[in-house]
Amino acid sequence: MKADIATYVSKCLTCAKVMAEHQRPSGLLVQPKIPEWKWDNITINFVINLPKTSQGYDTIWVIVDRLTKFSIFTPIRETDPMDKLARIYLKEVVTRHGIPVSIICDRDPRFASNFWRSLQNALGTNLDMSTAYHPQTDGQSERTIQTLEDMLRACVIDFGKGWVNHLPLVEFSYNNSYHASIKAAPFEALYGRKCRSPICWTKVGEAQILGPELIQETTEKIVQIKQRMQAAHDRQKSYADLKRKPMEFQVRDKVMLKVSPWKGVVHFGKRGKLNPRYVGPFKVLEKVGSVAYKLELPQELSRVHNTFHVSNLKKCYADEPLAVPLDGLHFDDKLQFVEEPVEIMDREVKRLKQSRIPIIKVRWNSRRGPEFTWEREDQFRKKYPHLFTKTAPSSSAAS
Repeated sequence: MKADIATYVSKCLTCAKVMAEHQRPSGLLVQPKIPEWKWDNITINFVINLPKTSQGYDTIWVIVDRLTKFSIFTPIRETDPMDKLARIYLKEVVTRHGIPVSIICDRDPRFASNFWRSLQNALGTNLDMSTAYHPQTDGQSERTIQTLEDMLRACVIDFGKGWVNHLPLVEFSYNNSYHASIKAAPFEALYGRKCRSPICWTKVGEAQILGPELIQETTEKIVQIKQRMQAAHDRQKSYADLKRKPMEFQVRDKVMLKVSPWKGVVHFGKRGKLNPRYVGPFKVLEKVGSVAYKLELPQELSRVHNTFHVSNLKKCYADEPLAVPLDGLHFDDKLQFVEEPVEIMDREVKRLKQSRIPIIKVRWNSRRGPEFTWEREDQFRKKYPHLFTKTAPSSSAAS
């Protein structure tokens, strides 16, 4: 009987949508190949939503060489067009280090644009973009960004002023800091010698190497760095795979897709939590690489990239007749639930100890029946001003 119950529950589509998994994440760690030479393989990413400076900068473009870990931090504006970013890329990377063989990046709209793709195609550079909702693919730049943000916070706290004034010193400090994976500083790994800095003053020419000896030492250092990176890769994979499980699907298999319940406004209620954790089932069209799959998505998810890491999928055992559409759920391009308010039903004033907060009762466009929530009027008025142009019912709150 226990086996029959387990089989029955595994084939229940409702259970597949709402039950949380308490198992190790699917998919063993798959690492990119170690680069053959400096600046052959790079990763790029953006740090956004920074305080806007007097020059208008609010974003940092982070470019990292995957072999030497040498990083470039360039301040830009989030609204800068792609042609300006292309000129910055040519100035900071191509003119100084040559054309990379490949670039690892996330699915930022700027990197996914036709202009950026055509530029890299003309230069002969491969774009290795991450699958949807899997930031671990771009882990090198994500980790660099984490360190960069910590250093900028420390500089702003200690020295004040704008963050853009400290960015050159932060870049210098980062590139001259020891990295455990290559057992050297990025500057030393890139140029073959330690940087002459106030921390390590040396006489000019003291460790100068000329002619073939320079080439020989540079080549030996690159071989040594690659060996150290391979050891770090092996160590990282051995640790990561302990907390992961292998998972494979076949073409035409049915899978469920993990989604994020979200509404975009602050609620006094908790109805967002009761949305399903998974949607589907969807058919597997193709296996991409070793841990990613391309799915056949319906029209409702046309804006979503259809290739997903295996950790965002789970096998669907439901019988074919039980397969149903998305039950009227709507999603945005980040695979998050989108529901729109229909009308304002009532008004009240929430009384706190020292303040009064106007709130409104909102009816939502859910197909699961009439659904209502109480929202803050000021926040809701900013997001949905068209609702306040209609005739609203009189307030039921005491004055």
